[in-house]
Amino acid sequence: MKTAPADLQPNHKGHFERYNRYGYYFLTPFFIVFLIFSLYPIIYTIYLSFTDLAGWNTTSNFVGFKNYLAIIHNDLFIKAIKNTFLLWILNFIPQIGFALLLASWFTNQKLKLKGTTFFKVAFYLPNVITAASVAVLFSALFSYPMGPINMLLIKLGLISSANNFFQSNWATIFIVSFIQFWMWYGQTMIVIQSGILGINESLFESARVDGATDGQIFRQITLPLIKPILLYTMVTSLIGGLQIFDIPFLLTQGGPNNSVLTITMYIYEQAFQGNRNFYLAATASVILLLISIVLSLLMFRAFKGRTKVGRAK
Repeated sequence: MKTAPADLQPNHKGHFERYNRYGYYFLTPFFIVFLIFSLYPIIYTIYLSFTDLAGWNTTSNFVGFKNYLAIIHNDLFIKAIKNTFLLWILNFIPQIGFALLLASWFTNQKLKLKGTTFFKVAFYLPNVITAASVAVLFSALFSYPMGPINMLLIKLGLISSANNFFQSNWATIFIVSFIQFWMWYGQTMIVIQSGILGINESLFESARVDGATDGQIFRQITLPLIKPILLYTMVTSLIGGLQIFDIPFLLTQGGPNNSVLTITMYIYEQAFQGNRNFYLAATASVILLLISIVLSLLMFRAFKGRTKVGRAK
């Protein structure tokens, strides 16, 4: 059977290439918005960190690395860094542990728990509530002297008189950490559960036939195969934890004694309160960006090893 000459055959490749360029037109709005509202502010913030812009001034002088040398010796900024990591650690460890436990229960075919859909919705619900509403709720719960928590503890005989929780450094730290845990463990559970459901069920069945216990299956099969999900959870939680602002600010504005003052709260106070030290706020923002990048890369490096199922690495 004869075929038509190449010059007479329909040029499907050229036809598609001619229409492919329209895809770039649809992408253009995204790049324009990204350049204006994301990339430019980042570059301008980095530029401000090398200047002395403050107050209502419209002009500034280039000072080099002076701001960076000054801020690393700023006790308040160092305290904000320590507080931020402490709040993240205190909420992330129970969050990931509780989420793993619930996700393993809900996906366990041997347990066959009923009403899992209801519980998943109930556990996820705190993440839907706005931070302002959550702050008002917990402020009322732990209010002094007639708050529900105080009244309950007195009735149970655990305390003899009302306690002003928000005047205690550690009480405030644990309350803020618990709120962050309570708001986010449901979402973490759903993400991990989706990863577990993506594992081939035949792997679990084969392990059960071989006599493996639920604990062995979880350690040797489930955990190694959901490593990418765990990495995603850790990185996103870390980045979100480093940017925590709303709950501690709305509850106590960083008090008492700056015990829950975070990096983003420090940035806010330097930029929009007092002397409006934009150069310090910009410097702190760049350092926060660098910390996020470095820690994220370290996490990727730690999880880089190839997954091996059923045996130690």
